Amino acid sequence: MTKRPQPKPGILNIAPYVPGKSGTRPGQQAIKLSSNESPLGASPLASAAYAEAVSRLAEYPEGSSAKLRETLAEAHGLEAERIVIGAGSDEILHLLAETYLGDGDEAVQSEYGFLMYPIATMGAGAAPVVARDRNYTVDVDAMLAAVTDRTRIVWLANPNNPTGTWLDDAEVRRLHAGLRPDIVFVIDNAYAEYVTAPGFTTGAELVREADNVVMVRTFSKMGLAALRVGWLYGPDHIVDAINRIRGPFNVSVPAQEAAAAATRDSEFTASLAAHNARWRDYLTAELRSNHVTVPDSQGNFILAIFDEAAGPSAADVFAALADAGLITREMGGYGLANAVRISIGSEDAMRRTVAVIKRLQGEGN
Repeated sequence: MTKRPQPKPGILNIAPYVPGKSGTRPGQQAIKLSSNESPLGASPLASAAYAEAVSRLAEYPEGSSAKLRETLAEAHGLEAERIVIGAGSDEILHLLAETYLGDGDEAVQSEYGFLMYPIATMGAGAAPVVARDRNYTVDVDAMLAAVTDRTRIVWLANPNNPTGTWLDDAEVRRLHAGLRPDIVFVIDNAYAEYVTAPGFTTGAELVREADNVVMVRTFSKMGLAALRVGWLYGPDHIVDAINRIRGPFNVSVPAQEAAAAATRDSEFTASLAAHNARWRDYLTAELRSNHVTVPDSQGNFILAIFDEAAGPSAADVFAALADAGLITREMGGYGLANAVRISIGSEDAMRRTVAVIKRLQGEGN
């Protein structure tokens, strides 16, 4: 047998992340509702900043993304020196795993948690431990029961992808209070801009109060998915450790400039949140029935869970929507084979989605 380089143990056991589909049959114009992207595009200020930055393509980026960190700190009332900028929040998650996980360690996540958590965990040589959800929502007691003396990280997506469910501040604090101080508690707020629920907090105050909590955010859901910009707010010692392995030029000049401009464009962010809330509520109300479960969502998407014994299956729904040029996300990879995740899109896309599903259920004309 020919010898060749072999990946370290465990790498080939990782199920690769499969992104949502973006196309349909040839010649048909598709409306992409599979990746939780902004239905209103990017902030005009961010687009202008990106265009202006094109003249600086020959320059290396500022290594610490100082301007962006300072802009975020001003906008959110944080300390710039406690912020790390990454090439998307995915890089931040991998940096945390590389820094705090190793062989023999464990990381706890919820049953329907983001698929990048086990990838980052296993990539660092550690083992993911899954705690069962309750009614598609993170169960704090189950998460705490899953913690062992090998646990080094607890991942919490809040709101969660793909369920859209969330924990209020009291429950987040209860989860944190049950963790050892040497466990890194990661609060992933990828959808924070879209939350309207009372009692929700991003966890920034908890970061200030504790030495083992970090808050992770992203620009991908607010119109800059193509640029891959994410950020972390955490204790000084965690920031210092991560910066020791972070690449010095990990975020491009155009991405830094566009993200800073997007941060300042509060008017666009507010309009995006208002559009999302309106059509998220519409989609939930129209689809929820005796045969379709739609958990309350605080993201820019909803999860529709179908009872195929009483009506069309999730596969039927996905196929019918795709035939109509509406590309949604199948959920088999999350252990939700009977569900479809639908990103919030334009008014037309939302009304068309509802019409297709109702026709399939025999409720339409």
